[in-house]
Amino acid sequence: MSTAAETMETTRTVHLIIERQDSPESEPYTQEFVVPYRPGMNVIACLMEIQRNPRNKQGDPVAPVTWEMNCLEEICGACTMVINNRPRQACSALVDKLEQPIRIRPMRTFPVVRDLVVDRSRMFDALKKIKAWVPIDGTYDLGAGPRMSERDQQIAYELSRCFTCGACVEACPNVNDKNSFIGPFAISQARLFNMHPTGAMHKEDRLEALMGEGGIHECGNAQNCVQVCPKGIPLTTSIAAMNRQVTYHALGAWLRK
Repeated sequence: MSTAAETMETTRTVHLIIERQDSPESEPYTQEFVVPYRPGMNVIACLMEIQRNPRNKQGDPVAPVTWEMNCLEEICGACTMVINNRPRQACSALVDKLEQPIRIRPMRTFPVVRDLVVDRSRMFDALKKIKAWVPIDGTYDLGAGPRMSERDQQIAYELSRCFTCGACVEACPNVNDKNSFIGPFAISQARLFNMHPTGAMHKEDRLEALMGEGGIHECGNAQNCVQVCPKGIPLTTSIAAMNRQVTYHALGAWLRK
C-alpha cells in the first residue's frame, strides 16, 4: 500500500506557466514547465528545479528562469512576484495550496529587469521622500531613548513589520505609469515615524511630502493593499490616520497665513 502511494508521489508533477522577459526593452512571452513534485515544496523549489534542468514542457532546452531570493522566510521581500494573480512571496507559496497550472509573472507596477526580477527603486525613493528614519546624532552615547506608551508601542510594532516587498504597490490600482502615487506602504511608514518621539521632529516634513505630488490625495481607497499585505499591516487604518494628520496640518498652515 505504502509502495503504491510512494510511486504515485514520485510520478506527480507541477505544471507552471511563467511570463518571461529577456530584457527591460523586450516584449514579454510565456513558457510552460513541468517539474517533479515533492511534498512540502514551494514555488522557489519549482524555480530551482527549472534552474537545474532548464527545459520547457515540450522538453526543449531554454534559458534558466531568472528570479531573486534571499531569506526564504518571508521577511526580505526579494522573491515577491504575482502567483495565480496574487502578489505574494514565492518562498511562502506552497504548491499544495495553489491551483494548477501555477501562473507566475513579475510585478508589472515596477520596471522588469529580466523574467521575474523587477527594479523596486521607486519604493526606496518614496521612503526617502517621507524621511522614513529617526534622526539621531550617533557621535556619542545619547543614553536611553524617550518612552512610548504600551499602546503606541503595539501600533508601532505592527507598522514596523513592513519589509518593502511591493505587494501592496502591485495590488494598488492607483500606482501605475500615469501617476506618481508613492503607495500605501510609504504612507504607513510616515505614520510609524511620526509616532516616534524623536522621529516626530520631522513630522511636518513628512506631512508636506504627503501633501505634494504623488501624495495621499492620490489614494482611491480601493483597499486592495490591506488584502495582500503578507504581514497583515493595517494599511487602510494608517491611510485614514495620515489623512487626518494631513488635513489638520493643511488647515493649520492656512489659518496661520
